[in-house]
Parts: sequence; C-alpha cells; structure tokens
Amino acid sequence: MVFFVLLWMLLIAAGAGGTMWYTEQARIAVTSDLERQTSAQIAALQSAYDQRLAQVEQDFEAELTTLSGKVDQLNELLTFTKDNATDRTDNSNKLYSQINEVKKQLDELKKSLDVLK
Repeated sequence: MVFFVLLWMLLIAAGAGGTMWYTEQARIAVTSDLERQTSAQIAALQSAYDQRLAQVEQDFEAELTTLSGKVDQLNELLTFTKDNATDRTDNSNKLYSQINEVKKQLDELKKSLDVLK
C-alpha cells in the first residue's frame, strides 16, 4: 500500500512538473512569437515614418526653393524701384513736366499766330 501511495505521489509530482515545463515552453514560444511580430510592426512603422519624413523634407525644400525665387524677384523689384527713385528720376520727372508745359505754351503760341494770320 505504501508503494501504491508513493507511486501516485510520484505520478502527481511528475504531472505537476510536466505541466510546469510545458507552461514555461509555451510562454517562451508565445513571447518569442510576440517579440518577432512586434519587431516586424516596428520596422514597418519606422519605414513608413522615414518615407513620410523624406517626402515632407522634399516638399519643404521645393517650397523653400519656390519661396526663395519669389524673394529674389521681390528683391530685384525693390532694387529696381530704389535705383529709379533717385534724384535723377525726380529730375527726369521734372524735365518731363517742363517739356509738357513748354509744349502747351507752344501750342498756344501757334493758335495765337494762326489768329494773327
């Protein structure tokens, strides 16, 4: 009878030990599978992030180039305006006004001459 009880205790202990071993092996397998899947998802997300970041950088550089061109054009226009706003331009405008006045006076003199004839 003692042998029978010892045999049952040995079987129960072996079953408990086997269960613990199988549970540990299952935990290791699930953990490694989960780690592999997580690594794959992280790699996919990193790749997508890198692509989006590269696209944003490319778009930003293109927009910056366009904006730089517009700024250069504006600077050229401002330089042209500044160069044309010198005293010479003012003198040219005054000269043009004086020429117009002389032309008007000449026209009046022509009319007066025609009247005298």
